[in-house]
Amino acid sequence: MPETAAARAPAGLLPSLAPLLRSWLPDQRWFAGKGRPVTGFSLVSATELLPVRGPGPGLLHLLVDVDHRPRPAAADPTPGRHPGADPDHDCYQLFLGIRRTLPPALAPALVGRPTRGPLAGLTVYEGLRDPRLAEIVLERLRTPGSLGPLRFAHPGPPPGPPGRDAFPVPPGGPTTRPLDADQSNSSLVYGDTYILKCFRHVQPGPNPDLELPLALARAGCSRVPAPLAWYESTAPRRYTLGVLQPYLRGSRDGWRLALEALAAGAPFTDEARALGRVTAEVHTALAGELPTVRLHGARTARLTAGMNRRLDQAARQVPALLPYAPRLRAAFDTIAELGRRGRSWQSQRVHGDLHLGQALYGPGDTGPGPPSGPHRPEDRDGRWSVIDFEGEPARPLGERRRPQPPVRDIAGMLRSFDYAARTHRPWRPEWAERCRDAYCEGYAEASGADPRAEPELLRAYETDKAVYEVVYEARHRPDWLPVPMAAIERLAAAPV
Repeated sequence: MPETAAARAPAGLLPSLAPLLRSWLPDQRWFAGKGRPVTGFSLVSATELLPVRGPGPGLLHLLVDVDHRPRPAAADPTPGRHPGADPDHDCYQLFLGIRRTLPPALAPALVGRPTRGPLAGLTVYEGLRDPRLAEIVLERLRTPGSLGPLRFAHPGPPPGPPGRDAFPVPPGGPTTRPLDADQSNSSLVYGDTYILKCFRHVQPGPNPDLELPLALARAGCSRVPAPLAWYESTAPRRYTLGVLQPYLRGSRDGWRLALEALAAGAPFTDEARALGRVTAEVHTALAGELPTVRLHGARTARLTAGMNRRLDQAARQVPALLPYAPRLRAAFDTIAELGRRGRSWQSQRVHGDLHLGQALYGPGDTGPGPPSGPHRPEDRDGRWSVIDFEGEPARPLGERRRPQPPVRDIAGMLRSFDYAARTHRPWRPEWAERCRDAYCEGYAEASGADPRAEPELLRAYETDKAVYEVVYEARHRPDWLPVPMAAIERLAAAPV
């Protein structure tokens, strides 16, 4: 593909797009500023992946900084500003398709029609919804190199003879489709071969969803699909923008399998035990490949101060937490006191947002046909994979990259079993408890350390996770709020 870099934005580009983006952005599932008014925009970078004034559709890659600060009515709506200067600004990655007229099949992707500026008279739409433009993105990833402020990279030469294609594509090109399940990002599936995750709300620095799978690939851990390519912005700041990985054809996620087991009245303990072993395997590989630290003294104090701060913030946003706050805080204070007495815990890089939806169970064979579910306990370990190492997107990137005790991930999975059980009517608390025990047993079998042997730390992390869930559900899915609130009530009643 010819390199038609346009690192410099055409004059008047962002002012002409601003009215369209002000209406379109808040409606996107990945927009992080829900409930906050958009008060301005700044252009971080603009790159033409396909010429916008060419004979076919154009593709414009933008990094746009969105301002949420209240401003005087006379203020410039698109002021220049360095991105990331304060929490009232968010940076987003956009792929804007440009056509004269939009085919009916792409009508739902419409962003709008600028009335002025360099795109006046053209139609702007969500480019990743256009299979033709989505193929251009994959094509660009095939060759390492730079295009304006964008850098495309591979982990190394492809295996096999020199000159072998890193991403072989069937004749006629792959069938491309967006993965509608994504919420905080956008993913494209190319045939049954590749999946490209494009990060939408980006923060400066390495993204763990690239950093950790690369480390696991170096460690020889096969539980995580190894990155095949990625791209990033190099100026004015470094942002990880997207990662290409193998697509695990025929896999189903653990959440769906758990719900099927509940609906059938079947146990899920074998699967939970296997997941515990797989989690321990991933943790062991990460600890061997990346630096570890001891959590003690000042580090413990900072950890528990963060937990208390999040609890205070959550209670202000969700008043239903207020009656439980003192008992919940006691769980955090217990860890702080243990730290003052000299107790320490190993900390390392972890998944950061582990739950049943982040575990994929592969089919029993690699041939065509419908995916098969778990059957033999002895082969369950080998068919589980772990994905999405981004961590909780609402948390700052620096916090997500900080070493944590492995129990952070364990607490997330234990909460996920509880969530699954709560979806069933009548509620099945005993199902969740059996899964929780089996998961911890599996983890202990593979790691030699049973997470239940540190009940204070496990309770603190489970409490912190439940507090996070309360805020998330209150903001996005109020009907689900009783699920984490039941956990809050249980955790607050537990002896300290």
